[in-house]
Amino acid sequence: MSKQAQPHTETNANTGFAPGWYIVAASKDVGMNPKPSLLNGLPIVTFRDSSGQSVALLDRCAHRNAPLSAGRVIGGNIQCHYHGWEFDRAGACKAVPGLCGEPDHPARRVPSFACRDSQGWVWVYSEANVDPDSAPYEIPCADQAQYLTIRERLEMPGPLDAVAENALDVPHTAFVHAGLFRKNSDRQEIEVVIRTLAGGVEAQFIGEQRPEGLAGRILAPHGGEVLHWDRFILPCIAQVEYRLSDRSHIIATTALTPRTPTVTDMFATVVVKAPIPNVFLRTVVKPVAMRILRQDMEILRRQTEQVARFGAEEFASTEIDVLGLRIKKLLREASSGKASPPQEERRIKMLV
Repeated sequence: MSKQAQPHTETNANTGFAPGWYIVAASKDVGMNPKPSLLNGLPIVTFRDSSGQSVALLDRCAHRNAPLSAGRVIGGNIQCHYHGWEFDRAGACKAVPGLCGEPDHPARRVPSFACRDSQGWVWVYSEANVDPDSAPYEIPCADQAQYLTIRERLEMPGPLDAVAENALDVPHTAFVHAGLFRKNSDRQEIEVVIRTLAGGVEAQFIGEQRPEGLAGRILAPHGGEVLHWDRFILPCIAQVEYRLSDRSHIIATTALTPRTPTVTDMFATVVVKAPIPNVFLRTVVKPVAMRILRQDMEILRRQTEQVARFGAEEFASTEIDVLGLRIKKLLREASSGKASPPQEERRIKMLV
């Protein structure tokens, strides 16, 4: 076996949790009724205050630990269903029924999380009582007039790093998605340029012809060379971009929110420009995309069950596993507070 083809083996069941902005819900699903969510196992409740702004608090009343999500919103504050304590968007206690004194007190506050609506999603900053100096990730081309924008939320089996690798993994598409995306025949050699980014990593695929599966034929019926990038951006963005011609462009941006160590919520925004009307494009693209995602869900479910069965991950990798190990490393370093690695570039060959 050549030196380049030597596999790398890694056993690692915990890649850490990187601080930052995560999606917890679609904007349309957050209203005056409290909505519970889990962010890396932490219960959070979201709702809208009297001005219509989204709010995120720890889903635990400071009084007797009842879930605030079981209460209701009154005058822009959330009221606990147990004793009626009320909390504002900052988590300050604003009412204690029966108390003659001032309700607000440091011991009666509920941790609050920075919360913003952006591009159809509600984003929450993962650290409580922090005023972040960054904004949520801006999804390219979303809701632009010339693009069809599709949003979907799915519950994916597996930890964040496994779901991100699956979303950005080229070799599996010829097998798990055979016929829909690529075929496992007549493979072509291409070059892959792997670049570290500020807070992320990118793979650019050079010399790739239009995939022969159904998706490629719809978006680029006349074939041609594909411009293709896969990216992971901390803390949770997995993005695939294809330019198949001057008139065909697709960017699938998935924001991945770990619910538990083995379940990840995927909030997908797919934007498509193609030489066919958007009305027809929607009827074709969404069913194909959902079928691909269901196939990914099934293989991730099997992978997650196997890891649990054997008690730990044990991965053997080669150079064509382009981003998986790099994603793990980025997450480990970000969760421990290490700075981003210096920018570098590497080139490899692979068959697709």
